[in-house]
Amino acid sequence: MTASPPPVPSSPRPKGPGRRGRPSRPARLRGPGGHLIGAYGLLALTALLFLIFSLTLPRTFPTRDTVDSILSTQSIPALLALAAMVPIVTGAFDLSIGYGLGLAHVMVMQLVVNAGWPWPLACLAVIAGGAVVGVLNGVIVEFGRIDSFIATLGTGSMMYAVTGWITGGGRIVSGPQGLPAAFTDTYDSEFLGLPVPAFYVLALAVGLWLVLERLPLGRYLYVVGSNPRAADLVGIPTRRYRIYAFAASGLIVGFAGVLLAAQQQIGNPSVGLDYLLPAFVGALLGSTAIKPGRPNAMGTLVAVAVLAVGLTGIAQMGADFWTVPLFYGGTLLIAVGLAGYSARRLRSGTVRARDAPAVPPSSPTREGGATPTSP
Repeated sequence: MTASPPPVPSSPRPKGPGRRGRPSRPARLRGPGGHLIGAYGLLALTALLFLIFSLTLPRTFPTRDTVDSILSTQSIPALLALAAMVPIVTGAFDLSIGYGLGLAHVMVMQLVVNAGWPWPLACLAVIAGGAVVGVLNGVIVEFGRIDSFIATLGTGSMMYAVTGWITGGGRIVSGPQGLPAAFTDTYDSEFLGLPVPAFYVLALAVGLWLVLERLPLGRYLYVVGSNPRAADLVGIPTRRYRIYAFAASGLIVGFAGVLLAAQQQIGNPSVGLDYLLPAFVGALLGSTAIKPGRPNAMGTLVAVAVLAVGLTGIAQMGADFWTVPLFYGGTLLIAVGLAGYSARRLRSGTVRARDAPAVPPSSPTREGGATPTSP
């Protein structure tokens, strides 16, 4: 008699993950939970700060005047943060935005007050000039092969020199008649009961979101920022798209300069420098919200909101001047900590899913049953 072959032992079902290598329920839940914390943690921090200040200052903070003040005064920092965000998408930094803001608002005052230009023409000229300056920044960075930090710091210093030359080191003040009312209304007016600058910011953020998240142009910009060599290999002209990013940044800065002139109604050559740090804090914090790990328009809005709520609250509490940089630094650490926590949770869930033993698919036997095959 011929001995029959020994039976093939069936593989025991793993205890942790399910069949076909799927992670267990706890492992699957770790990833999404960490993602939610990273994506919306900064938004939750904004709500928490608003609640804390509302309970601490019940008569002054949770009021319509406070909300209108935040929406109005933070519109220009929000615009500048969005301007800083666009080059960061491509892996570059534009340190000239503060200097460009000062030059743009001085140029508006110079053309309207001293040159007698109609204010719509002056505004269009300044916005177009901002785009030209952005293109020059991009050309210097890409074709001059100069680091964006150094290049934009140099061009910013040159813009600051031009601003001082135009103003002679002083301020440009309108005459007794003041600026045209239609021009100042571009900042001071309201729409649907809210300050109109808030709608400028919202429209710009939505436009950038559509471009970056829904159009091929935005995907190309993200690829250029994440892996320039891979972008070159697939035929994406990295230089051209970085110049596009700098041009968009300059265009937004020019528009913010127009609003700053309508707000202050005076040409101050050094005012733009005050907006440089808040703009970059907002842009960098924005990369830790909504889309953690990459700069995005909606995350930048959330970052500006948390900064605005915090600064308004500590100002109403009568805090000293040194609390402003302290708050900037503390908020930055908290937001980066939330993003790091989210990244660790996502990594741990991915590693558990990848390392889990997989059960191969069963093969049918002659009798029609299912016999597990050996790996």
